[in-house]
This record gives sequence, C-alpha cells and structure tokens, in this order.
Amino acid sequence: MALAVDLVPVGLVSAGLCARDLVVGYGQVNALNGASLTITPGRRLALLGANGSGKTTLLRTLAGSLEPASGDVLLDGEPVRFSRAALNEHRRHVQLVLQDPDDQLFSADVYRDVSFGPVNLGLPEDQVRARVEQTLAVLDLTQLAERPTHQLSFGQRKRVAIAGAVAMAPRYLLLDEPTAGLDPVGQDELLAALDRLEAGGTTVVLATHDVDFALGWAADAAVVTGGQVRSGPAGRMLGDLPEGSRLRTPWVIQLSRRLGLEESGPRDLDDVAALIGPLIRHGRH
Repeated sequence: MALAVDLVPVGLVSAGLCARDLVVGYGQVNALNGASLTITPGRRLALLGANGSGKTTLLRTLAGSLEPASGDVLLDGEPVRFSRAALNEHRRHVQLVLQDPDDQLFSADVYRDVSFGPVNLGLPEDQVRARVEQTLAVLDLTQLAERPTHQLSFGQRKRVAIAGAVAMAPRYLLLDEPTAGLDPVGQDELLAALDRLEAGGTTVVLATHDVDFALGWAADAAVVTGGQVRSGPAGRMLGDLPEGSRLRTPWVIQLSRRLGLEESGPRDLDDVAALIGPLIRHGRH
C-alpha cells in the first residue's frame, strides 16, 4: 500500500541529509569526532557499529535532538539551526524513532498517540483524522486504533512508535535498532511496513548490529568506529569492514569468497539458492 497523497513527503528536490565533520561529546568523551555522512534520498541506508560506537548519537544529532560541539547537519545543503523554530521545521522533514518504544509512547490509546504530532502541527481536525487513519493502515495498526498502549505487545508498540513519526510525513525516517527484541514474524511485519513507507517516498535509515540483514536490505551501509563514519555501497562496505568495528563479515560474503565468486555476488539466502541450486541439480545428473 502506497501512502496517500497527503502523506507523501513533498517540498524541495532533495540534495540529501548530511552530517559534516560532527564532534559530539558527553563530558570529556567525544562519541563522534569528525564524523561525516550523506544520506541519499530514496536509498536504504544501514548504520552499523559496536555498542557505544556512536550510532545513536549520530542519529540523534541528524534528527536535531543533540547539538554538536562543532560541525554541521545539513538538509538540502542548508545547515540546520538549533533554535526552537528551526528544529520544529527540521522535524517536519526528519523523524527519529528510538530503540525502546516506551520512550516515545505516552498517550492513553494508539489513535491519540499517533495523532499527537499532526495535532501539534496545527492541522485541521479532518486532516489530522485522514493522516492518522492512513498511517495506521500503512503500519497495519487500524484494528488497534482504540487499544490502550499498555496492552500492546512489544512488536505492536514498536510499530505504534514508528506510526507516530510517520504521521508527521517525514522525508527521512531514522530508526534505532527497530528489529531488536522482535520475533521473526514481528521482524517480517515491520519490514513489510517499511516497504510501504518507502513506496510512498520516505527514505529509511536503520541502525542495526545484524550485518547479514544489512547486506540483504540496504543499498548503502555506514560503519561508525573511532568516532568517525565510513560509508559506501553495502556490499563493498560490509566486505571490507574497518579495523576495530567489532563486526563480522556477512556469511554470504564469506561464502562467496570461499566459492571464488565476485564480491558483487549473492546478497541473501535467495540469491545463494538461485546461484547454487542449478549447480547441485546439474551434479545429480
């Protein structure tokens, strides 16, 4: 299901969401130290790194929740200012969903939680209702609209937290470990919802520790290590992980190397089956 017209991100032809030479610290420690990253509109980006590497700090800074000590966040080439008015405008375009949904859910039921953002945009009641109903449909939450948030499963709470961000019709949706804590079916449901959002024009950035998932899902990958960021096409980045990243090379890339295949070979299990299946069948004859 694609997003309805009133939920499709609109505005300038986007030049991207960028971090430029960010320095962000906590006390005497810099979580980011000269970090730069460009998020290209329409391309899935997986953000990877060890615990404490600075992934969440980078997402929060891109979303305007943290102000860097130096460096810039840029949207369409323009630096983001950290005044209240400027940040309110920035959050129309960039929304962040944290790893724990309970950090963001606070209304009595699902409908009111999802409607909070559009109401605070000052939209007329009929527009709020239309936007919330469409968002609930996209996230497959319509049947839970009147459910108290404390009665939801963990996976449902995650989808409601994402719905609250989606109802703002952002151009960029930043997700911090959205699949963490979900069972396999819950992960599939969430990823199907993200597919529908992308079909409506939202660019998704997803922080994860799962290199195998990142390789199969993302077009681009960024690895945070040593306070800096290395980024590029997912296959190339995950096949040549930076020293100190504390990440393992995806098993598909390891298998491709063992078989002497090109690095641009299979990306997931389906690709491996398509490649090896005919060879196995041929060997049986």
